[in-house]
Amino acid sequence: MAKTSAYAAKRPDSTGQIHYTEAENAVWRDLYAQQAPNVAQHMARPYLDGLARLDLPRDRVPQAGEVSAVLRELTGWRVEPVPALIPFGRFFALLADRAFPAASFIRSREDFDYIKEPDIFHEIFGHTPLLTDPRFAAFTEAIGEAGLRADPGDYAWIIRLYWFTIEFGLTREAGRLKALGSGLASSPTELPWSLSDEPERREFDVIDILRTPYRIDIHQPLYYVLDDIDTLFAAAGRDLLADVRKAQSLGLFAPLYPEARAAS
Repeated sequence: MAKTSAYAAKRPDSTGQIHYTEAENAVWRDLYAQQAPNVAQHMARPYLDGLARLDLPRDRVPQAGEVSAVLRELTGWRVEPVPALIPFGRFFALLADRAFPAASFIRSREDFDYIKEPDIFHEIFGHTPLLTDPRFAAFTEAIGEAGLRADPGDYAWIIRLYWFTIEFGLTREAGRLKALGSGLASSPTELPWSLSDEPERREFDVIDILRTPYRIDIHQPLYYVLDDIDTLFAAAGRDLLADVRKAQSLGLFAPLYPEARAAS
């Protein structure tokens, strides 16, 4: 993960509330209005069911506490406001504690259609719907626990399993390709791109995913596809550190993007 951001974190007051401006609430409102029909058409059923459970406000940025109240009741998770980008070690520790780290700022109008770093629209609209599902919540917790057991040199390997599934995974429903990942749900431009004929797609395979480098600042040139979402949940029971060792012994695949500014 990159460690710099063009945005400044929004700080909660003594009651835990973050005060967003009218302009910031308007960005949330317009993003939600733009993405609602897109996710209804392109996102997989687990995401859509989770979005319905959350019943997020459409006209303002949600507060972490109100989203946490729903998650706690359903899966025991909560939302933890953080700066835009945090180190892998802290990220894994939060996931293992059933806390989802959510950047507190919202993107500017200039970054409306595509932002390369996570903002609160990505975190809340993109991620928290899947965390209402106990199966996805357990998988996310397993990623965090694997990270806690890992050496820092293994972090970039482990995170790829999260990146190519929870962030940018695809799946099939009744024979149709659907988007599953949170990074797709929150992106007005990458969601349709991911389902177009432009990117490459490969079948889900844990070792292959661990060997696949990626960049955070471009539309993904490659997506992995789950034929059966239960395959993802089964991965939570694997010895992921042993999988990392195997992937390291095989080495990384050649990247499908220019190597300059590679993320991991």
